[in-house]
Amino acid sequence: MEKRFRNGEITLSFPGSGGEPVSDVIEYITFGEGERDLCMIPGISDGLRTVEGLAFPFSLAYHRYAKDFRVFAMSRRRNIPEGYTIRDMARDALAAMEELGIGQNGPIDLLGVSQGGMISQEIALAAPERIRRLVLAVTMPRPNDTVREVLSRWIEMAEAGDTVSLMTDTAERTFIGNHVGAYRTAYGLYGRLNEKIPGGVQGTERFIREAKACLGHDAWDRLPSLNVPTLVLGGTEDAIVSGEASRELASRIPGALLHMFEGYSHGAFEQAADFHEWILDFFTAPDDSVRNMLKFHGPEKDREPFPFS
Repeated sequence: MEKRFRNGEITLSFPGSGGEPVSDVIEYITFGEGERDLCMIPGISDGLRTVEGLAFPFSLAYHRYAKDFRVFAMSRRRNIPEGYTIRDMARDALAAMEELGIGQNGPIDLLGVSQGGMISQEIALAAPERIRRLVLAVTMPRPNDTVREVLSRWIEMAEAGDTVSLMTDTAERTFIGNHVGAYRTAYGLYGRLNEKIPGGVQGTERFIREAKACLGHDAWDRLPSLNVPTLVLGGTEDAIVSGEASRELASRIPGALLHMFEGYSHGAFEQAADFHEWILDFFTAPDDSVRNMLKFHGPEKDREPFPFS
């Protein structure tokens, strides 16, 4: 089946610092011809490069989703204001979904990775009736010592305009094994050329403001009220948010399922062979059977029932 894809942008009105409305753009991509809507919220790399122009490579990388879903991935607003919070990002994402007609045929499935997972928590808390199932990958419910140290370091690099060191450090913390060298080279080149490619952001202020928003994210006390079937995915060796952050996140959401990718860091979403298998199994299971669904990706002794009631 042919997989259609499209790059797009919408202009919305947002509240300004003085209460006056401000117009700004949110870029998005879409592909797939499934009956249900799936929205993907990317991580903090969005601060340096938006999804502009990425519909075709996204449709290739996530081709397994195209049969079952009409897939959307969206960036944060183009001009991020000072003091912009994760809750603000969630509010704007919900407005963009409304404008684009995402979920017009029923609640959507929502996948958030890293900072996108923080935004997805706030989306689900603000509008649980609009979310069918939720996957939160390599993310956190609130800042911890690991993420404070990492983001403070990245902010210093960004403030100095050193995008090469920023991207190199990102690669070294994100990936494991033989991939590290290749990604270090690729990310370093990306840091040099970022402003010259479609979607590349001029300067580093947008990244800095997104990083500061992560440091201000705290859904800890509100997550126990979340009533959406949720799968939390983490890497045991996550060197950016820590593996413990994923465990804590799952512990705060009633009935959440947790799976940790053993030996993987923050880049489990790219390196773990069965990462998307977990997500697709979770999103495509029939409603009547999800309560009895088994997670089985290993020996018989590792079978555990889904904890949803």
